[in-house]
Amino acid sequence: MGGTDGDHKKTPLLTSSSDSGSGFYPAESPIKRTGNMWTAVAHIITGVIGSGVLSLAWSLAQLGWIAGPVSMLLFAIVILISTFLLCDSYRSPDPEYGPARNRSYLEAVHLNLGSRSAWVCGMVVYLSLYGIGIAYTITSAISMRAIQRSNCYHREGHDAACKYGDDSFMLIFGAIQIVTSQIPNFHNIEWLSVLAAIMSLCYSFIGFGLGLAKTIGNGKIKGSIEGISASTSAAKFWLISQALGDIAFAYPFSLISIEIQDTLKSPPPESETMKAASTLAITITTLFYLFCGGFGYAAFGDDTPGNLLTGFGFYEPYWLVDFANACVVVHLVGGYQIFTQPLFGILDRWSSQKFPNSGFMNNDYTFKLPLLPAFRVNLFRLCFRTAYVGSTTGIAMIFPYFNQVLGVIGAMNFWPLAIYFPVNMYFVQRKIGAWTRPWMLLQIFTFVCLAITIFAFIGSVEGLITAKLS
Repeated sequence: MGGTDGDHKKTPLLTSSSDSGSGFYPAESPIKRTGNMWTAVAHIITGVIGSGVLSLAWSLAQLGWIAGPVSMLLFAIVILISTFLLCDSYRSPDPEYGPARNRSYLEAVHLNLGSRSAWVCGMVVYLSLYGIGIAYTITSAISMRAIQRSNCYHREGHDAACKYGDDSFMLIFGAIQIVTSQIPNFHNIEWLSVLAAIMSLCYSFIGFGLGLAKTIGNGKIKGSIEGISASTSAAKFWLISQALGDIAFAYPFSLISIEIQDTLKSPPPESETMKAASTLAITITTLFYLFCGGFGYAAFGDDTPGNLLTGFGFYEPYWLVDFANACVVVHLVGGYQIFTQPLFGILDRWSSQKFPNSGFMNNDYTFKLPLLPAFRVNLFRLCFRTAYVGSTTGIAMIFPYFNQVLGVIGAMNFWPLAIYFPVNMYFVQRKIGAWTRPWMLLQIFTFVCLAITIFAFIGSVEGLITAKLS
C-alpha cells in the first residue's frame, strides 16, 4: 500500500490488493465466504431494482407495445452476456481454479488490462458515482414534493393547482447527505444499506400494484403499437433515444457483480454459482420490470408520467402514494451513501498516504453533544464531503429533469462498464486471439452496443438541453 510501486504512482486513486501483495497476483486474505446462489440472487435483485424502475412505464410509452418489451428483453440479454464475461474475470489466471481473486471491478481491470486501463476505468466509475448522486438528489426532491402535492389534492380536490418547487426539497436532501456523509466509512452503514434495499422493494411493488389496480379499474389496456405520438419525427426520434437511456440506467449491476461473486463459497466454482444466480436474478428482474412498466403504460397510455409515483395518475389511496414516495426518499438517502462512500474511502486512503504528516488530513476530533453519543469529525472529510454534496445538489437544482438525467447517466455508464471492459478482460483471461471467431463475434457485439449507447446518450443530452431551454 506504499507509494513505491510504479503503477501505484500512475493510478493514485486506485487501491487494489495487487499493488500490495507479493508477486503478480493479489495475496489471499483469510475471509470466510459463506454465500450461495440464493444469497447472490438476493444481492443482485436488491442492487438492480431501484429508482430506475419508476421510469420504465414512460420508456414503454415512448417505444410502444412491441418495441418497448423487446428492448427490455434485449437489454436483459446483453447484461446477462456481460455478467457471464465478468464471472470469468474473478479468478486469475484460470477463471475457475485460479489461485488469485479479484475482489472488485477496478481490481479485475487493473490485473487483466493494466494500470492505464484501470485509470480510465476509475475515472468512468467516479463520474458514474457522481452522476448517480445527482440523479438521486433529483428523484428524492420530486418524491418529497409529490407527498406534499398528494396531501394537497386530498384536501383541496383533484383539480386544485397544488404546485410546489423542487429547490427547497433538494436543499433538505443535501443537508441530510452532508450529515450522513460524515460517517467514516462504508462498513459503518450496513444497516443503512439493508434499510435502503427494503424500501426499494416496497415502492417498486406499490407502483406495480397501483398500475395493475388502475388497469383493472379502467376495464381496458391503453397504449398502442407505435407508442406516444410526437409533434415531429425528430421529436419522436429523440424520445425513443431517451427511453433507451432510461432502460440502460435500470439494468446494469456490473460495478457490484465481482463484489457479489467474492461472497460465494466454493466448491462449486464461484463463476458457476454466479452465472446460475445471474440468470435467475435477471430473469426475475426482467419479468418484474415488464409487469411494472407494462401495467403503468396500460393504465395511462399516452398520459403515462415520467415517474410512475410522482406524475399523479394515482390520487388515491393518497396515504399509499405518500408511503411509497417516503420509501423512495429513505431508499435514496441510503443509496446516495452506498454509491458515494466507496469514492470517499478511496480519497481518504489516498490523502492519508500522500500527506501522512498532515493533521488536517488525518486527525480526528471527538465531539459530545447533550443527549447524543460522541462522534468523530475529520476536518478534511468535513470540508471535502460537504463540498461534494453541495456540488451534486447544485447541479441537480440546475438540471432537475428526472427522465433526461437518468437517460444521460444510463447511456454514459452502459457501454464502458457493462460492455467494453468485461469483453476485453474476457479476451485476456481466455487468451482469445484477434480475428478468431469468438473475437469477431464479441467485437460485433461491442460495436452494436456502442452504437445504441451513442444514440441513447445524444438523445438524452438533447432532451436535457431542450428541457432546460424551455
